[in-house]
Amino acid sequence: MECPVCKGARVVHPRLPSGQPDYSRAVACRCVKTGQADGRKSRLKQYSNLGSLSRFTFENLMPEGRSSNKRSQERFARAHQAVRAFATEPKGWLVLGGPSGSGKTHLAAAIVNERIRQGLPAFYITAPDLLDRIRASFNPDSEMPYDEFFEQVRSAPLLVLDDLGVQSGTPWAKEKLDQLLTSRFNNELPTVIVTSTPVEKMDDRLRTRLTDPRLSQVFVLEEDSPTSAYAWGPEFELQKNMTFINYKRRNDLSIEQQDNMDAAYRLAFDFAKNPEGWLVFMGETGCGKTHLAAAIVNFRYEIGKPAMFVVVPDFLDHLRSAFSPDSKISYDQFFESVKTAPLLVLDDFGEQSTNPWVKEKLFQLINYRYNSRLPTVITTRLSLDEIMAEVDGSISSRLVDRKVSVTFAIIAPDFRTDRKGGQKRAAPARGKTYRSR
Repeated sequence: MECPVCKGARVVHPRLPSGQPDYSRAVACRCVKTGQADGRKSRLKQYSNLGSLSRFTFENLMPEGRSSNKRSQERFARAHQAVRAFATEPKGWLVLGGPSGSGKTHLAAAIVNERIRQGLPAFYITAPDLLDRIRASFNPDSEMPYDEFFEQVRSAPLLVLDDLGVQSGTPWAKEKLDQLLTSRFNNELPTVIVTSTPVEKMDDRLRTRLTDPRLSQVFVLEEDSPTSAYAWGPEFELQKNMTFINYKRRNDLSIEQQDNMDAAYRLAFDFAKNPEGWLVFMGETGCGKTHLAAAIVNFRYEIGKPAMFVVVPDFLDHLRSAFSPDSKISYDQFFESVKTAPLLVLDDFGEQSTNPWVKEKLFQLINYRYNSRLPTVITTRLSLDEIMAEVDGSISSRLVDRKVSVTFAIIAPDFRTDRKGGQKRAAPARGKTYRSR
């Protein structure tokens, strides 16, 4: 049979030292071997369940992390070294702790990607998603029944369990997680645990497993940031009540628009659980982008994690007023708090007035967060073409950088109008623009 790539035989006979074919042996041609390798890699990627996290590798990871704190950099460097060694030869358990944005998920995903590169299996899942899939597996219409799915996770050659501690604390959830982790602990199966919850605050039974010196290595990447400075101000009473729970589906949309809104919701919810990189929502006023951005902040507050929401024109006004001798907060202090927020929402970007001072301040803010890879959500009425044409290039190039930013064009119309047809959809993004299919 002919190979479709090289047009030669799929099976060939190796050469003898004399140069003649050895008809006593048959081997696959190089194209077939390459195809088999590519097929295996594709299957491993699918099995890994990484999804969009497949972009997180050791190659695009800063060895000392993103913190400007020297002590945190040293912590991260030690963890990075241990994680690289674990990815090469996974033994025992590896526990990665620290606040949101400290790089835990990047390290964990890099392990999985490295195993795939080596042609070896690894399975990634968050604790909330694991419990959701277990619940769904009881459904008679489930693609994989409960016993089969639970066994797949329990016996995975390498399991990465992210966001442990974020899941609901019901007795049923605790029971399922205990069954899973006890089985893997007793069998000493390689496991990576990622958590924002301090290990010392966990249930005694779980804590003893995670800290067992015989089996586990524990690395805390950063000391958790105090959250008292991050809360809704009185001017955000509306946004304070915008959550994922009360984000209602609209009945005035076309099927395409509804699918688009559902995709935007999923993207925002996934980001709230694992805030990595930048998320840019584009769409007209009233399409729901601010609700999704505020819901991300409220989700982080609910699990005790810091986040900050600012409206760009108001932020710039506050920044100007900080120069006043009567200001209760200094300019440097205010600007620094926004610039270094562990997670920042910049709402209504593009609505600000434009002058050299504004451009300078926005560039300083965005450039700092871009270089530090701090999780950032941006909402704007501008389409991608308008961003590229109207926004200063030093800023626009960072907003749409495919290595950092995910852009999503919401095509639903203003919910406060009676229009059914929607708006002209935003131009496709360069790189990662997510649309419903």
